[in-house]
Amino acid sequence: MIMKEKERRILILEDGSRYEGYAFGGSSEKILELVFNTSMAGYQEIMTDPSYTDQAVVMTYPSMGNYGINDEDNESNGMGAGAIIVREHNDSPSNFRSVKTLDEFMRRNDITGIFGVDTRALTMKIRDFGSCKAMLTGKDIPAGDARKMLYEYQFPKDQVKRVSTPKPYTVTPQNGEYDFHVAAIDCGIKKSIIEQLLSHRCKVSVIPYDSPFESIEGLKPDGIFISNGPGDPEDVKETISTVKKLHGIYPIFGICLGHQILALSYGASTYKLKFGHRGGNHPVKNTETGKVDITSQNHSYAVDDKTLHAAGLVATHINILDGTIEGIRHEKDPSLGIQYHPEAAPGPCDSIYLFDAFTEMMEKYRQQHGGL
Repeated sequence: MIMKEKERRILILEDGSRYEGYAFGGSSEKILELVFNTSMAGYQEIMTDPSYTDQAVVMTYPSMGNYGINDEDNESNGMGAGAIIVREHNDSPSNFRSVKTLDEFMRRNDITGIFGVDTRALTMKIRDFGSCKAMLTGKDIPAGDARKMLYEYQFPKDQVKRVSTPKPYTVTPQNGEYDFHVAAIDCGIKKSIIEQLLSHRCKVSVIPYDSPFESIEGLKPDGIFISNGPGDPEDVKETISTVKKLHGIYPIFGICLGHQILALSYGASTYKLKFGHRGGNHPVKNTETGKVDITSQNHSYAVDDKTLHAAGLVATHINILDGTIEGIRHEKDPSLGIQYHPEAAPGPCDSIYLFDAFTEMMEKYRQQHGGL
């Protein structure tokens, strides 16, 4: 680890506990939600995944920055995580794809970093007491003042609005050929999801999160995709309302936040998990085949299994670790939702079949209705 100088930085939690370390990356003082991720790699994807908006991510793997940053693996044109907290920061990467260091990337994008803290203790605190507010600062703020600031701070509820595309755009497979046209409701969509849809012979029209039913209908899509994204699904009322109108008219596929929005649109409920699921090794059982997939996850909320039946929904996937709902389908409508990220491929290809299921659903629906 090579650092020209060590600038002090402090992490203060809402219970008053303080963790002192050293600064890297951006210099902004921030209040964020403190969460942890158990992945051994993938820091570039995490920092550029819009689902991490307004969050400070504790990376449980002890050393980050080893392979640098490349120009291909960003999940969006903007940023996701507001801060990264690591045990060790490697500023001398060794990888043929690397074009800049982790520190350089974070400085350019104002992602605050702190290293040299006990990430094991932080992770255990989050597991025991849940996700919480946290402040990153270079100032020695009195404990009472810091606790008051954190107590009074309210997280904004406009995360999806901030990360969604302001205007529609269309992406077509490189060879220009496609079998299906998908309207993708952008709540913070990852580039790797768009790439999977393209590889499954789909032209993708990415549209703002608050697009009305009439504008979606005007696209004449073969199917609807609801993307991942940040925040509480119940805050995205415009999207929930629109998806309700799409029931039974088009095949619908939702991932992560999109899965939660789909469930809410049918009348099911969601709730916040104690510390969420974030990592690349979560085992999920397909209840219809018995197969277990190793999955990539990043979410704070889950669908309440007790509300599925009344909403006409069936659980298709269950998290083996805690029994939470990881997949749903509607009993009658061609609608399916998946809580985890099949495009992230930690398996590495365990869950790609879900994109196949979406295209098969569109093909079947097209045949039944003579084209949409």
